[in-house]
Amino acid sequence: MAFDVGTANLRVISSERGILFDEPSICCFDADDYNGALVAAGAKALPMADRTPPKLRIGRPLRRGVLQDLAAARALLRYAGECVGVRGRISAKSTLIGVPADATQAERRAFMTAARDANLGVVQLVSEPVVAAIGAGLPIMEATGCMLVECGAGTTEVVVISLGGVCVSRTVRVGGASLDQAITDFLHLRHKFLIGEQSAERLKLELADESVTGSGADCDMQVRGRCIEAGLPTVLTLPRQAFDDVLVKHFTMIVEAVVDTLNETPPELSHDILERGIILTGGSAPFPLLSTMLAKATGLDVMVADDSRYCVARGLQALLAG
Repeated sequence: MAFDVGTANLRVISSERGILFDEPSICCFDADDYNGALVAAGAKALPMADRTPPKLRIGRPLRRGVLQDLAAARALLRYAGECVGVRGRISAKSTLIGVPADATQAERRAFMTAARDANLGVVQLVSEPVVAAIGAGLPIMEATGCMLVECGAGTTEVVVISLGGVCVSRTVRVGGASLDQAITDFLHLRHKFLIGEQSAERLKLELADESVTGSGADCDMQVRGRCIEAGLPTVLTLPRQAFDDVLVKHFTMIVEAVVDTLNETPPELSHDILERGIILTGGSAPFPLLSTMLAKATGLDVMVADDSRYCVARGLQALLAG
Protein backbone atom coordinates (compact mmCIF):
# COMPACT_ATOMS: atom_id res chain seq x y z
CA MET A 1 0.00 0.00 0.00
CA ALA A 2 0.91 3.67 -0.23
CA PHE A 3 -0.26 6.62 1.85
CA ASP A 4 -0.58 10.13 0.47
CA VAL A 5 -0.55 12.06 3.74
CA GLY A 6 -1.68 15.57 2.87
CA THR A 7 -2.53 18.63 4.91
CA ALA A 8 -6.12 18.47 3.67
CA ASN A 9 -6.69 14.81 2.78
CA LEU A 10 -5.29 11.35 3.45
CA ARG A 11 -5.41 8.85 0.63
CA VAL A 12 -4.56 5.16 0.69
CA ILE A 13 -3.57 3.58 -2.62
CA SER A 14 -3.05 -0.02 -3.70
CA SER A 15 -1.19 -1.16 -6.80
CA GLU A 16 -4.18 -2.99 -8.26
CA ARG A 17 -7.27 -1.09 -7.12
CA GLY A 18 -6.03 2.49 -6.99
CA ILE A 19 -7.44 4.78 -4.29
CA LEU A 20 -9.05 2.77 -1.50
CA PHE A 21 -9.44 5.56 1.05
CA ASP A 22 -9.82 9.32 0.54
CA GLU A 23 -10.94 11.36 3.54
CA PRO A 24 -10.03 14.65 5.25
CA SER A 25 -6.91 14.71 7.43
CA ILE A 26 -8.65 15.49 10.70
CA CYS A 27 -9.36 13.74 14.01
CA CYS A 28 -11.52 14.48 17.04
CA PHE A 29 -10.31 13.41 20.48
CA ASP A 30 -11.85 13.26 23.95
CA ALA A 31 -10.02 16.10 25.73
CA ASP A 32 -11.14 14.84 29.15
CA ASP A 33 -9.56 11.43 28.59
CA TYR A 34 -5.96 11.18 29.84
CA ASN A 35 -4.96 9.13 26.81
CA GLY A 36 -6.94 11.30 24.40
CA ALA A 37 -9.35 8.63 23.15
CA LEU A 38 -10.28 8.96 19.48
CA VAL A 39 -13.91 10.02 18.99
CA ALA A 40 -13.98 10.30 15.18
CA ALA A 41 -11.60 10.59 12.23
CA GLY A 42 -11.68 11.52 8.57
CA ALA A 43 -15.05 12.34 7.02
CA LYS A 44 -16.87 11.70 10.31
CA ALA A 45 -14.70 14.25 12.14
CA LEU A 46 -14.83 17.02 9.52
CA PRO A 47 -18.33 18.31 10.44
CA MET A 48 -17.13 18.62 14.05
CA ALA A 49 -14.51 21.28 13.23
CA ASP A 50 -15.37 24.66 14.79
CA ARG A 51 -18.35 23.02 16.48
CA THR A 52 -16.78 21.13 19.39
CA PRO A 53 -17.49 21.73 23.09
CA PRO A 54 -14.51 22.09 25.47
CA LYS A 55 -14.49 18.36 26.25
CA LEU A 56 -13.52 17.55 22.64
CA ARG A 57 -10.33 18.46 20.76
CA ILE A 58 -9.79 18.69 17.01
CA GLY A 59 -6.41 17.51 15.74
CA ARG A 60 -4.82 17.83 12.31
CA PRO A 61 -1.67 15.80 11.61
CA LEU A 62 -0.04 18.34 9.28
CA ARG A 63 0.16 22.10 9.14
CA ARG A 64 1.83 23.72 6.11
CA GLY A 65 3.24 20.35 5.14
CA VAL A 66 4.92 19.78 8.51
CA LEU A 67 3.89 17.01 10.89
CA GLN A 68 2.69 18.94 13.95
CA ASP A 69 0.42 16.51 15.81
CA LEU A 70 1.92 13.06 16.21
CA ALA A 71 -1.12 11.70 18.05
CA ALA A 72 -3.46 12.81 15.26
CA ALA A 73 -1.15 11.36 12.60
CA ARG A 74 -0.94 8.04 14.42
CA ALA A 75 -4.71 7.87 14.96
CA LEU A 76 -5.56 8.84 11.38
CA LEU A 77 -3.10 6.37 9.84
CA ARG A 78 -4.40 3.60 12.08
CA TYR A 79 -8.01 4.49 11.21
CA ALA A 80 -7.27 4.52 7.49
CA GLY A 81 -5.36 1.25 7.74
CA GLU A 82 -8.27 -0.42 9.54
CA CYS A 83 -10.73 0.84 6.92
CA VAL A 84 -8.56 -0.47 4.10
CA GLY A 85 -8.00 -3.78 5.86
CA VAL A 86 -11.73 -4.35 6.12
CA ARG A 87 -12.64 -3.14 2.63
CA GLY A 88 -9.64 -4.26 0.63
CA ARG A 89 -8.36 -7.17 2.74
CA ILE A 90 -4.80 -5.98 2.32
CA SER A 91 -1.93 -6.68 4.69
CA ALA A 92 0.49 -3.76 4.84
CA LYS A 93 3.82 -5.56 4.52
CA SER A 94 5.60 -2.68 2.80
CA THR A 95 4.24 0.84 2.76
CA LEU A 96 5.14 3.95 0.75
CA ILE A 97 4.50 7.37 2.28
CA GLY A 98 4.89 10.61 0.35
CA VAL A 99 6.72 13.47 2.11
CA PRO A 100 7.71 17.00 0.99
CA ALA A 101 10.96 17.23 -0.95
CA ASP A 102 12.51 19.53 1.68
CA ALA A 103 11.41 17.49 4.71
CA THR A 104 14.12 17.57 7.37
CA GLN A 105 15.54 14.45 9.01
CA ALA A 106 13.51 15.25 12.13
CA GLU A 107 10.32 15.50 10.08
CA ARG A 108 11.12 12.24 8.31
CA ARG A 109 11.72 10.48 11.63
CA ALA A 110 8.38 11.84 12.86
CA PHE A 111 6.60 10.32 9.83
CA MET A 112 8.37 7.00 10.43
CA THR A 113 7.39 7.05 14.11
CA ALA A 114 3.73 7.76 13.32
CA ALA A 115 3.66 4.99 10.71
CA ARG A 116 5.33 2.51 13.05
CA ASP A 117 2.89 3.34 15.86
CA ALA A 118 0.02 2.80 13.39
CA ASN A 119 1.35 -0.71 12.62
CA LEU A 120 1.93 -0.05 8.93
CA GLY A 121 4.84 -2.43 8.62
CA VAL A 122 8.02 -1.57 6.75
CA VAL A 123 7.81 2.05 5.60
CA GLN A 124 9.65 3.78 2.76
CA LEU A 125 9.45 7.57 2.36
CA VAL A 126 9.31 9.02 -1.17
CA SER A 127 9.47 12.61 -2.44
CA GLU A 128 5.99 13.90 -3.28
CA PRO A 129 7.02 16.18 -6.20
CA VAL A 130 8.79 13.28 -7.92
CA VAL A 131 5.77 11.06 -7.35
CA ALA A 132 3.48 13.81 -8.68
CA ALA A 133 5.64 14.08 -11.80
CA ILE A 134 5.23 10.33 -12.36
CA GLY A 135 1.48 10.67 -11.91
CA ALA A 136 1.42 13.56 -14.41
CA GLY A 137 3.11 11.36 -17.01
CA LEU A 138 6.38 13.31 -17.22
CA PRO A 139 9.49 11.48 -18.52
CA ILE A 140 11.47 11.99 -15.32
CA MET A 141 13.92 9.14 -16.00
CA GLU A 142 15.15 10.64 -19.28
CA ALA A 143 18.03 13.06 -19.73
CA THR A 144 15.71 16.02 -20.08
CA GLY A 145 14.52 18.68 -17.68
CA CYS A 146 10.93 18.84 -16.42
CA MET A 147 9.60 21.66 -14.23
CA LEU A 148 6.68 20.81 -11.97
CA VAL A 149 4.77 22.93 -9.46
CA GLU A 150 2.93 20.80 -6.88
CA CYS A 151 0.22 23.04 -5.39
CA GLY A 152 -0.72 21.27 -2.18
CA ALA A 153 -2.92 22.36 0.69
CA GLY A 154 -0.03 23.04 3.05
CA THR A 155 2.93 23.75 0.78
CA THR A 156 3.74 24.55 -2.83
CA GLU A 157 6.82 22.76 -4.15
CA VAL A 158 8.65 23.85 -7.28
CA VAL A 159 11.08 21.30 -8.70
CA VAL A 160 13.18 20.68 -11.78
CA ILE A 161 13.59 16.94 -12.34
CA SER A 162 15.98 15.07 -14.63
CA LEU A 163 17.26 11.48 -14.71
CA GLY A 164 14.99 10.47 -11.85
CA GLY A 165 16.21 13.07 -9.36
CA VAL A 166 15.47 16.60 -8.21
CA CYS A 167 18.06 19.00 -9.65
CA VAL A 168 16.66 22.28 -8.32
CA SER A 169 13.85 22.82 -5.83
CA ARG A 170 12.13 25.55 -3.89
CA THR A 171 9.35 25.20 -1.32
CA VAL A 172 7.01 27.88 -0.03
CA ARG A 173 4.79 27.23 2.95
CA VAL A 174 1.65 28.45 1.24
CA GLY A 175 -1.14 26.41 -0.31
CA GLY A 176 -4.85 25.85 -0.31
CA ALA A 177 -5.07 26.07 3.49
CA SER A 178 -3.25 29.41 3.62
CA LEU A 179 -5.56 30.72 0.89
CA ASP A 180 -8.51 29.73 3.08
CA GLN A 181 -6.93 31.70 5.92
CA ALA A 182 -6.26 34.68 3.64
CA ILE A 183 -9.95 34.75 2.65
CA THR A 184 -10.96 34.53 6.31
CA ASP A 185 -8.60 37.39 7.27
CA PHE A 186 -9.85 39.53 4.38
CA LEU A 187 -13.47 39.23 5.49
CA HIS A 188 -12.52 39.81 9.11
CA LEU A 189 -10.34 42.89 8.62
CA ARG A 190 -12.05 44.52 5.65
CA HIS A 191 -15.70 43.70 6.31
CA LYS A 192 -15.82 42.88 10.05
CA PHE A 193 -17.24 39.48 9.21
CA LEU A 194 -16.32 36.10 10.70
CA ILE A 195 -16.44 32.72 8.96
CA GLY A 196 -15.09 29.28 9.86
CA GLU A 197 -12.62 26.98 8.14
CA GLN A 198 -15.22 25.00 6.22
CA SER A 199 -17.00 28.16 5.03
CA ALA A 200 -13.67 29.54 3.77
CA GLU A 201 -12.99 26.27 1.95
CA ARG A 202 -16.40 26.35 0.26
CA LEU A 203 -15.92 29.98 -0.75
CA LYS A 204 -12.51 29.20 -2.24
CA LEU A 205 -13.99 26.35 -4.29
CA GLU A 206 -16.76 28.64 -5.53
CA LEU A 207 -14.18 31.22 -6.60
CA ALA A 208 -12.24 28.53 -8.42
CA ASP A 209 -15.37 27.25 -10.17
CA GLU A 210 -16.33 30.75 -11.29
CA SER A 211 -12.81 31.26 -12.58
CA VAL A 212 -12.87 28.01 -14.51
CA THR A 213 -16.22 28.55 -16.15
CA GLY A 214 -15.65 32.24 -16.80
CA SER A 215 -19.35 32.82 -16.19
CA GLY A 216 -18.94 34.45 -12.80
CA ALA A 217 -16.87 37.52 -13.67
CA ASP A 218 -19.67 39.87 -12.66
CA CYS A 219 -21.56 37.67 -10.22
CA ASP A 220 -22.01 38.22 -6.50
CA MET A 221 -20.73 35.84 -3.83
CA GLN A 222 -22.91 35.15 -0.79
CA VAL A 223 -21.09 34.32 2.44
CA ARG A 224 -22.78 33.08 5.61
CA GLY A 225 -21.20 33.93 8.94
CA ARG A 226 -21.35 36.39 11.84
CA CYS A 227 -21.20 40.16 11.65
CA ILE A 228 -18.81 41.45 14.31
CA GLU A 229 -20.49 44.85 14.69
CA ALA A 230 -24.01 43.47 15.09
CA GLY A 231 -22.92 40.25 16.76
CA LEU A 232 -25.52 38.33 14.78
CA PRO A 233 -25.44 35.64 12.09
CA THR A 234 -26.13 37.07 8.65
CA VAL A 235 -25.34 36.80 4.94
CA LEU A 236 -22.70 39.04 3.37
CA THR A 237 -22.96 39.68 -0.37
CA LEU A 238 -19.81 40.77 -2.22
CA PRO A 239 -18.86 41.01 -5.91
CA ARG A 240 -16.47 38.33 -7.05
CA GLN A 241 -13.88 40.98 -7.94
CA ALA A 242 -13.62 41.89 -4.25
CA PHE A 243 -11.49 38.75 -3.76
CA ASP A 244 -9.10 39.41 -6.65
CA ASP A 245 -6.49 41.15 -4.49
CA VAL A 246 -6.48 38.22 -2.07
CA LEU A 247 -5.92 35.71 -4.88
CA VAL A 248 -3.22 37.81 -6.55
CA LYS A 249 -1.31 38.30 -3.30
CA HIS A 250 -1.44 34.58 -2.58
CA PHE A 251 -0.36 33.43 -6.04
CA THR A 252 2.40 36.05 -6.21
CA MET A 253 4.38 34.06 -3.62
CA ILE A 254 4.18 30.97 -5.82
CA VAL A 255 5.20 32.92 -8.93
CA GLU A 256 8.22 34.33 -7.11
CA ALA A 257 9.27 30.81 -6.07
CA VAL A 258 9.03 29.63 -9.68
CA VAL A 259 11.10 32.57 -10.94
CA ASP A 260 13.75 31.97 -8.25
CA THR A 261 13.93 28.29 -9.23
CA LEU A 262 14.36 29.18 -12.90
CA ASN A 263 17.19 31.55 -11.95
CA GLU A 264 19.03 28.63 -10.32
CA THR A 265 18.39 26.13 -13.14
CA PRO A 266 21.42 25.09 -15.26
CA PRO A 267 21.34 26.25 -18.92
CA GLU A 268 20.71 22.84 -20.52
CA LEU A 269 17.80 22.16 -18.21
CA SER A 270 16.48 25.65 -18.94
CA HIS A 271 16.54 24.75 -22.64
CA ASP A 272 14.40 21.69 -21.93
CA ILE A 273 11.93 23.67 -19.82
CA LEU A 274 11.61 26.25 -22.59
CA GLU A 275 10.41 23.50 -24.91
CA ARG A 276 8.27 21.58 -22.40
CA GLY A 277 6.88 24.40 -20.26
CA ILE A 278 5.69 24.26 -16.65
CA ILE A 279 3.34 21.55 -15.37
CA LEU A 280 0.96 22.28 -12.48
CA THR A 281 -0.37 19.57 -10.16
CA GLY A 282 -2.30 19.62 -6.88
CA GLY A 283 -5.62 20.96 -5.67
CA SER A 284 -4.93 24.66 -6.42
CA ALA A 285 -3.53 24.00 -9.89
CA PRO A 286 -6.83 24.56 -11.79
CA PHE A 287 -7.05 28.25 -10.76
CA PRO A 288 -6.71 30.02 -14.16
CA LEU A 289 -5.27 33.09 -12.43
CA LEU A 290 -2.23 31.07 -11.31
CA SER A 291 -1.52 29.86 -14.85
CA THR A 292 -1.97 33.38 -16.22
CA MET A 293 0.37 34.94 -13.67
CA LEU A 294 3.04 32.26 -14.21
CA ALA A 295 2.90 32.59 -17.99
CA LYS A 296 3.18 36.38 -17.76
CA ALA A 297 6.12 36.28 -15.32
CA THR A 298 8.13 33.57 -17.09
CA GLY A 299 7.08 33.71 -20.75
CA LEU A 300 6.70 29.92 -20.67
CA ASP A 301 3.79 27.67 -21.51
CA VAL A 302 1.90 26.62 -18.38
CA MET A 303 -0.23 23.48 -18.37
CA VAL A 304 -2.40 21.86 -15.71
CA ALA A 305 -2.03 18.09 -15.43
CA ASP A 306 -5.08 15.95 -16.04
CA ASP A 307 -7.02 15.39 -12.82
CA SER A 308 -4.33 17.37 -11.03
CA ARG A 309 -5.58 16.64 -7.49
CA TYR A 310 -4.70 12.96 -7.84
CA CYS A 311 -1.28 13.10 -9.50
CA VAL A 312 0.49 12.04 -6.29
CA ALA A 313 -1.93 9.14 -5.84
CA ARG A 314 -1.42 7.99 -9.44
CA GLY A 315 2.34 8.27 -9.04
CA LEU A 316 2.29 6.18 -5.87
CA GLN A 317 0.19 3.56 -7.61
CA ALA A 318 2.71 3.47 -10.48
CA LEU A 319 5.59 2.98 -8.01
CA LEU A 320 3.74 0.14 -6.30
CA ALA A 321 3.00 -1.52 -9.63
CA GLY A 322 6.61 -1.11 -10.78
